[in-house]
Amino acid sequence: MKEKVRDLEDNNKVISQMRSIHMVPMDEVCGFEVRPGMYEINGATAIPCGVNFTVHSLHATSCELLLFHRMEDEPYAVIPFPENYRIGNVYSMIVFGLHIEDFEYAYRLDGPYDVRKGLLFNKNKVLLDIYAKAVSGQRIWGIKKKEGVSYKARVVRDDFDWMNNYHPLIPMEDLVIYEMHVRGFTKDNSSKVEYPGTFQGLQEKISYLKDLGVNAVELMPIFEFDEMKDYREIDGRQLLDYWGYNTVSFFAPNTSYTAEVEYNHEGTELKKLIKELHKNGIECLLDVVFNHTAEGNEMGPCFSFKGFDNNIYYMLTPDGYYYNFSGCGNTLNCNHPIVQQMILECLRYWTTVYHIDGFRFDLATILGRNEDGSPMNNPPLLKSLAFDPILGNVKLIAEAWDAGGLYQVGSFPSWNRWSEWNGRYRDDMRDFLKGDYGNSGLAAKRITGSKDLYDPQYRGDNASVNFITCHDGFTLWDLYSYNWKHNEANGWNNTDGSNDNRSWNCGIEGETDNEEVLSLRYRLVKNAAAVLFMSRGTPMFLAGDEFCNTQFGNNNAYCQDNEISWLDWNLLEKNKDVFEFFRYMIQFRKEHDIIRKHTGSCSLGFPEIQVMEADDSCKVLRIIYAGRNKEDTQDDIICLAVNVFWENQEFCLPALHHDKGWYVAADTGKGYIPGVIPSQGEKMPLLERGWVKMSPRSVCVIVVK
Repeated sequence: MKEKVRDLEDNNKVISQMRSIHMVPMDEVCGFEVRPGMYEINGATAIPCGVNFTVHSLHATSCELLLFHRMEDEPYAVIPFPENYRIGNVYSMIVFGLHIEDFEYAYRLDGPYDVRKGLLFNKNKVLLDIYAKAVSGQRIWGIKKKEGVSYKARVVRDDFDWMNNYHPLIPMEDLVIYEMHVRGFTKDNSSKVEYPGTFQGLQEKISYLKDLGVNAVELMPIFEFDEMKDYREIDGRQLLDYWGYNTVSFFAPNTSYTAEVEYNHEGTELKKLIKELHKNGIECLLDVVFNHTAEGNEMGPCFSFKGFDNNIYYMLTPDGYYYNFSGCGNTLNCNHPIVQQMILECLRYWTTVYHIDGFRFDLATILGRNEDGSPMNNPPLLKSLAFDPILGNVKLIAEAWDAGGLYQVGSFPSWNRWSEWNGRYRDDMRDFLKGDYGNSGLAAKRITGSKDLYDPQYRGDNASVNFITCHDGFTLWDLYSYNWKHNEANGWNNTDGSNDNRSWNCGIEGETDNEEVLSLRYRLVKNAAAVLFMSRGTPMFLAGDEFCNTQFGNNNAYCQDNEISWLDWNLLEKNKDVFEFFRYMIQFRKEHDIIRKHTGSCSLGFPEIQVMEADDSCKVLRIIYAGRNKEDTQDDIICLAVNVFWENQEFCLPALHHDKGWYVAADTGKGYIPGVIPSQGEKMPLLERGWVKMSPRSVCVIVVK
């Protein structure tokens, strides 16, 4: 009690000083001393002796600030913004005497209600601040909010000490991206971390990531979302919004991913994780979802955007219904200036306050749609992100398609700034690697940088993010274990998820003890890894692929918060040789710049990239990279040979000077445990006269020494 009295006395002294020194005019509203706020700072911001609250709405006629004691549902104070505290469409007010530890807040807005015009104002509706930096009531994973309880926000104290932490600033061509789900990465007991399923649990695994060799993690959505949205029980199993692609608040980290309670310090654990990643040379990229929100369509809740300005934040039909280019009920109106501003401020916030290194934009073509849904030739949002000074060193990666059928792989507006998830790489390489040798021409284009899609003159050399698997679809092991999706556990009679998997079960559907089939599956996994890491562009792979993690044939595990989605770390020991192969190929890629970029002219006369015999009848695709080594002291020449045919193949590599020879750096045809890669200290095998004998369905990596 004495401390509270002392705090109040100190606070009164500060107020008195502000009055006397700055001649600050004060008003009293509902027992609180207030004054007009800082109109250019959106959200709630702690200042000496109070809090600044700023919101805006084009169509609202009045606005109320609601203050709640922590964890309570009824406000202890309702403070209407005085009419003269509004400038334009912005309401801003400093409320003095507030301690951010003592309250949570929300808003109520009044205004017109006309569904056909998209106006949904309701003076009784409690609304979450669009710019909230923390959302209350979401702390415990899997606990459903009480019926009728609204979202509320907390004011965050940003006093994290980054010390001398800097962005690693790794060039795109040097990245190896590891896509992961924060909870699923360590939630299973086999992860053996102290804080499973959390940011802290992920931090405990940084040494593993460093040993594997990845230098960028791409985190599936970590913005605040409600995992209990669309909660269901199917066959006794609880189904949640596990992936998190239905955003509740774009500025707030998901509080249920923290190991410790973070009242008014939300984000600290995440910042510690990012700081530690940076210390270990690993960048942190975020998968962000600016194409829709958790409010859904006409039948969905109204908890934030709908209540502030429904017809501004969402694309609406002439009758007031929601366009659904996202496939999730609504579509953000990204090229309205107000929404553009919100997205830009959001990305700047995560870049400056959280030191995020890059963003992958889910269904990014929506960000290039006009307010009527039509594609734009020169989308202002995408352009402003490309040229924003604060985002100048940040990676911008587009998923260049959406649920409305707009597919822009290779044509996404870029300004030589945006990279893309190369969906054509995924599809063409899946076809080729499972045995469609007639596609060797397409495969050669994808492996050598997809220059048919990305003209280096206009797109640069780093436009293509190459991947064979990601969260959406089969894992790499399942790609060679299942011909068909098995999504029955999702509760939609196996109708959800893609039917276009381009997979092959190697002769038996699903799990098997057949050694011949297992041997082939392991080889195909290694084939895919070898080709991915030998491809021009930025490689990305799904967490767990490096030790053959399985989702048991589920290719749409968005709702599975269980062993279907969680990584089984027991497989790391079981499939240690696969892990070692991934590790070896990642390191091999890092050691040979010529795989990733032009490094100068080769003195032996080889062109930078030479594709040999890539036609419909080609059984072995051969690609030779040539240039100079990292130190520019000698030539660096590497051949990637891919035999996707089901029989042995032989060929001869180009002749070399007498003091040079072709040596095998990796050969997946040597069996799935020994002999695939040289053991430590072991010399690479020399190919006599450059003659190569390849096993069926195998990949060789061959170097000149």
